[in-house]
Amino acid sequence: MSQDPRLTALAATLPSMVPFVGPEEQERNAGKPFRARLGANESVFGPSPKAIAAMQAEAAQTWKYGDPTSFDLRNAIADLQGVGPENIMVGEGIDTLLGVLVRLFVAQGDAVVTSDGAYPTFNYHVAGFGGILHKVPYTGDFEDPARLIAKAKETSAKLVYIANPDNPMGTVHTPEAIEKMVTEVPDGCLMVLDEAYADFLDEAQIPRIRAENAKVIRFRTFSKAHGLAGARVGYALGSAEIINAFNKVRNHFGMARISQAGALAAVQDRAWLAHVKSEVAAARDRIAKIAAENGLEVVPSATNFVAVDCGGDGVFARKVLQALVARGVFVRMPFVAPQDRCIRVSCGRPEDLDVLAEVLPMALAEARA
Repeated sequence: MSQDPRLTALAATLPSMVPFVGPEEQERNAGKPFRARLGANESVFGPSPKAIAAMQAEAAQTWKYGDPTSFDLRNAIADLQGVGPENIMVGEGIDTLLGVLVRLFVAQGDAVVTSDGAYPTFNYHVAGFGGILHKVPYTGDFEDPARLIAKAKETSAKLVYIANPDNPMGTVHTPEAIEKMVTEVPDGCLMVLDEAYADFLDEAQIPRIRAENAKVIRFRTFSKAHGLAGARVGYALGSAEIINAFNKVRNHFGMARISQAGALAAVQDRAWLAHVKSEVAAARDRIAKIAAENGLEVVPSATNFVAVDCGGDGVFARKVLQALVARGVFVRMPFVAPQDRCIRVSCGRPEDLDVLAEVLPMALAEARA
């Protein structure tokens, strides 16, 4: 297919792709819905009933644009995090905020460091703004802070990215390991700490990082534990100077009023968050049990998903995944060896995991045939 010659030289070099193929597209191609949606790490336990009620109440006001400053939500998050509202930037999910961050800090040809196999949407943004990605391997099933810092120093990187807890493996570093990494960020570099799954951690597992520490910016989301993936709400936590820079280029009317209302109610409903964490813990245990019943092991997880080691290589794991998808179970898998020996299963309700328990033996048998 020919390209429009009016594209920029950079845009013309980029592939026509998105990082993920959605389950809806897979359902359309299959001509039927999935029996169990366990691939996107959404919270099938849903949003807080208070968040649902707040969004329903706000629906009649949706003829108005959302507050461009997300004033109420920013202040509520700031109170929760023990920082000032000037340290919080709300946006349309972490993905959008990462894109704004890269736009602010990465010029064409600038070096950016990440782990090979880590969150691909970050890489997508870096490529889209002309940055040069430098990747280091995982150590075991963990992103490696020491390797990341060494590569950032070697390449004079503008950004160095790490997710804690990690996606796609679900592993988590100690607070001390992340705090040490922050202290070692080289001059001229910014550490991007993706904490999309931090709501599943206990308070003692959260790194202690001052909001005004200009070496790091942290990202959180309402898409996981708060069950608002479709509302698209995330936030950045960082120094006032860095946060204010977002106002130079962000979409000031990107946030929907309904989403702002739902997130505000979710922030304030700590009991629902505790309920979801309990359900997720039970689901992790059930997934591990299902895996063990089929002779498989899991990677210990601190998130709302579990990486299940299929006992072979990436080719075998993909066969298992394809066999599960064909039987109505939506799952995903890591992209890079040796992590691609696993499939990644989101924590589901008992009825979702009943379907997994039913079809996994058949999928394994088909993959081994």
